[in-house]
Amino acid sequence: MYVTKMNKQKNLSLNSHLVSHLHSHFNTQGILMATRSVQLVCLLICSQAIIKTASAKVNESFKQEKGIDHAYFVDRTIVQNALSKGAVCLDGSPPAYHLDRGFGHGVRNWIILLSGGAWCRNITDCLNRSKTDLGSSKHMTPFIFLGIFSKSKSENPDFYNWNKVFVRYCDGGGFTGDIESIDPATNLYFRGARIFDAVIEDLLAKGLKDAKNAILSGGSANGYPAVLYCDRFHNLLHKAHRVKCLVDAGYFIHVKNPRLANVFESLFRDVVTLHGSTKVLPKSCTSKMKPELCFFPENIQQDIKTPFFTVMSAFDSYQVDNIIGSNIGDCIRARNCTESQNNDFKELRSEFLSALPKPNDPKQRGAFIDSFNRHTQLELWWNKVNATPISNLTTIEVFGDWYYDRKYSYVIDDHDLPLPVYLYINGTLKSRG
Repeated sequence: MYVTKMNKQKNLSLNSHLVSHLHSHFNTQGILMATRSVQLVCLLICSQAIIKTASAKVNESFKQEKGIDHAYFVDRTIVQNALSKGAVCLDGSPPAYHLDRGFGHGVRNWIILLSGGAWCRNITDCLNRSKTDLGSSKHMTPFIFLGIFSKSKSENPDFYNWNKVFVRYCDGGGFTGDIESIDPATNLYFRGARIFDAVIEDLLAKGLKDAKNAILSGGSANGYPAVLYCDRFHNLLHKAHRVKCLVDAGYFIHVKNPRLANVFESLFRDVVTLHGSTKVLPKSCTSKMKPELCFFPENIQQDIKTPFFTVMSAFDSYQVDNIIGSNIGDCIRARNCTESQNNDFKELRSEFLSALPKPNDPKQRGAFIDSFNRHTQLELWWNKVNATPISNLTTIEVFGDWYYDRKYSYVIDDHDLPLPVYLYINGTLKSRG
């Protein structure tokens, strides 16, 4: 099905994603016990109680402020055996993920989401990144699950009881780096490809190998590895009945029109060089073109045998900002973009749609392409309040139908200019900006 009509915009909510960082400080000077061991036991119990209370309060505050009824925090899992494989974050710490176990008939179903977070293209960028949770598991705290990770059957009917895994992104190279040597001046590691392998191996041992249904997904910068590793992921799951992949706002394109900024080619060239990514890129692509061009999904998608689905705006805010101009969202929200800017939007949309897989086989290549100027959809926008409608269809139902082979859809909104996103927060309409 190819849909080209946009319904009236629905009430949308939530303009930013929160990852809470909980820091508790305890004063033990007033604890009087007969022995040190008793003191420590008391301190541990009290500390755990305070942390749980603080976490619950933050969780409730987040829900009330943002209007989310089904969000919850999940602790990190450190992949300790990754160290022996050299699969480490930028700073040399082991990688991590957040796992919430499935239940009911979903116990053998798995969705794995590779988190986004741009790329680091030079040593300075990577050094700065290594001091954050985008470059080190030392800085990772409990992560909030919502959207396609919701446990609510009404909000997330097809995936609410699945095993859900959020893989933390700490290599800066889109899970593609694999350099053995370490520069003693920086102590930076570029091992993203090894991280992917180590995480999947760890999950296979925890039940993924027995999966009945599975999805490998990636958001933003890591929409690309969701395509790159799609077939490899499928081939590991010998017992699975259904394995498919999902790209969330990560189908960045190689623009041809010289009026538009071709920033991604130079960015990907730097990433491939710094992280040593060429060895993990498909030889079917690198034998025909420069390695950095093989970092564009459009240049490798035709060789992927496993079905995958693309969710993205034709005017994705990250892509628009980088190709047309930063802060371009201001004129979109104000609805006062110039004729020249509008022409650029139309050209970008045309090139984006041309770069996508063709709609002639939606069973293999599904899509839901809207026109809202925003970035990523699987978390903040995956619920009844936020879901973007195209002819009364939403990502939630279209992807669910496509995944379970109920109906194969390739849905594209027909607006040729970007739509601003407005949000309802606590019943009040607010601009997304």
